Amino acid sequence: MKLASFEFKGQRDWGFVKPELGLICPSKVWLGEDAPESLLEFIELYHERLSSLKEPSPNEFWLKLEQVHILAPIPNPVRNIFCVGKNYQDHVSEMAKVGHSKETEIVHPHFFTKATNAINGPYSKVYMHPNVTRQVDYEGELAVIIGKRGINIAEEVAFEYVFGYTILNDLTARDLQKNHVQWFKGKSLDGFCPMGPWIVTKDEIGYPVELEIRTWVNGELRQHSNTKHMIFDIAKLISILSQGMTLEPGDILATGTPSGVGMGFNPPKLLKPGDAVRIEIEKIGYIENEMYA
Repeated sequence: MKLASFEFKGQRDWGFVKPELGLICPSKVWLGEDAPESLLEFIELYHERLSSLKEPSPNEFWLKLEQVHILAPIPNPVRNIFCVGKNYQDHVSEMAKVGHSKETEIVHPHFFTKATNAINGPYSKVYMHPNVTRQVDYEGELAVIIGKRGINIAEEVAFEYVFGYTILNDLTARDLQKNHVQWFKGKSLDGFCPMGPWIVTKDEIGYPVELEIRTWVNGELRQHSNTKHMIFDIAKLISILSQGMTLEPGDILATGTPSGVGMGFNPPKLLKPGDAVRIEIEKIGYIENEMYA
């Protein structure tokens, strides 16, 4: 299934998406008046009560995608977005090559978070905060949506805790990242986490998760890799992250970016007002955001 959050005539809703038909089925058309109020609530209930649901068939009550404004799938996460830095070896190498990092080998996952205020829509414009940063960079990533509560999750069963996947741009203020030593501030400016356009449930992706990922800036291909090249795969990330820390339904885990980020070029190719960043992941779709100041 593909599930999205959206606005229609000033009201927020969520629903079942058929992108190939350009249609979306609002939640109450699908599940009736007792439908969960949000996609987050649906995810929280899914494993307990809703996992046997059948896909709806199009009818006259479905909306055209062009009629609605697609939001981030989880517009208001309960917790910060969990992120992993330097999870592709080619990205580790490119950052070391340009002197942005001294690390050449990653032994443990580099976890950090982005604040919830960073969430942005898949096609929304992104304000660059020019009075705060002069070095805005893009990072195309696959994001995992956790489907059920768990702690100390074994790697062998980690996929039981996955609800689905979406696309995320881990926008970064590189100068803030450097100035503050850690990554939280430079990753958490308002709007610096475009995400979507929908969540694709894990049954549509399969295992192992081997998806082509590409990022374009103004039509120029900057990043091209496959999620199979992660240093720490999804199961390992979930297992390590959950050790001593409970994961909750609706938690978002961004899994890292491959080489080709702006700071990895010499000279750097950082973003400017008017630039359009498009990130595409196989079997999911794409997000595209224009930068402005």
